Amino acid sequence: MVKKVVLAYSGGLDTSIMIHWLKENYACEVIAYAADVGQGLRELDDLEQRAKAAGASKVYVLDLRQEFVEEYIWPTLKAGAVYESRYLLGTSFARPVIAKHQVAIAEKENADAVAHGATGKGNDQVRFELTFMALNPNLQIIAPWRDTKWNINSREEAIDYAEKHNIPLKITKKRIYSEDANLWHISHEGAELEDPWNEPTDAVYTISSALEKAPDKAEYIELEFKQGVPVALNGKKLSAVELLQKLNEIGGKHAIGQIDIVENRLVGMKSRGVYETPGGSILYTAHDNLEQLVLDKETYHLKQQLAHKYAELVYNGQWFTPAREALDAFVNKTQENMDGTARLKLYKGNIVPAGTKSPHSLYLEDLASFTNSELYDQKDAAGFIRCFGLPLKAARLKNKH
Repeated sequence: MVKKVVLAYSGGLDTSIMIHWLKENYACEVIAYAADVGQGLRELDDLEQRAKAAGASKVYVLDLRQEFVEEYIWPTLKAGAVYESRYLLGTSFARPVIAKHQVAIAEKENADAVAHGATGKGNDQVRFELTFMALNPNLQIIAPWRDTKWNINSREEAIDYAEKHNIPLKITKKRIYSEDANLWHISHEGAELEDPWNEPTDAVYTISSALEKAPDKAEYIELEFKQGVPVALNGKKLSAVELLQKLNEIGGKHAIGQIDIVENRLVGMKSRGVYETPGGSILYTAHDNLEQLVLDKETYHLKQQLAHKYAELVYNGQWFTPAREALDAFVNKTQENMDGTARLKLYKGNIVPAGTKSPHSLYLEDLASFTNSELYDQKDAAGFIRCFGLPLKAARLKNKH
């Protein structure tokens, strides 16, 4: 029997009606918990009042922005992890930090259960629940969208439920996208976007300009890294949160980081999502440009291979796992000499490399030039090519005879 539950409350449609629904169907006390991961004032404004108006006995609102950037975003950036070549994991790595503190609140409040508003079709249910299991397997998990008592089957029906029970909402049937925002990105799903043939309209984008409205003049920026972590923008040292906020502003102005993808969800279906990740897209390009300069060939290639696995772990909600921690150990080793600056040109959705420098650069100008140097004699290449191509030559001779 559940007496007290801590609900991950975003202030959005689903979790707003779930406060009332949990009390109605479980006869339990509901504590609402909201995490500030940089979703902005629009979502956080009067959130505590709305949660209490919906029936919450207590409301926690925690500012997790610094922890989110430094302990979740930066490790993923350093790993170079990208899911299916395009998705920069904005929702994926936000869920573990949210769920981690939800568990802590449940323990503090002696709650029996934790609840979330993720649907039974999505990835977030896995990300929340794997974190719950990893950090406190004794907590009961309530997922209303999968509950047999839940009889709401669409966002329109959810709005009707809210109106019936006088639950305050900030969403209307005019803008009914399912959206998730944080410091790293904002995602858009649903409505006309469910048809992959429909091009996203300008109205979809909320933190970046439409491509046609981006400035006609390019803008140059310089990003400084220390051991793979961005620390300064255009020569000015900034905190992690400030730096990302500034990059989102600059990148958004130039229509940077607009990603339209049909991705393969963990649960086995394809899903169409439109993402805005302006600052993140800039950081990934800058970081990779610097790695090309600093890392040796074998390390760089191995890191690229492992980045795919890292992305899968994050996407699948396996943040609190030995595998992810082991990959972090490898990644951190590769970042020891990742000090330097990357210069980029931003223009109408494009991120163009415009120079990279590092005190640990492995690029030797005299070695890379077309002239001979003490380190390399071009005549030596003849013997190397003969050895490298010997299997091909031997196979052809064998087949010929």
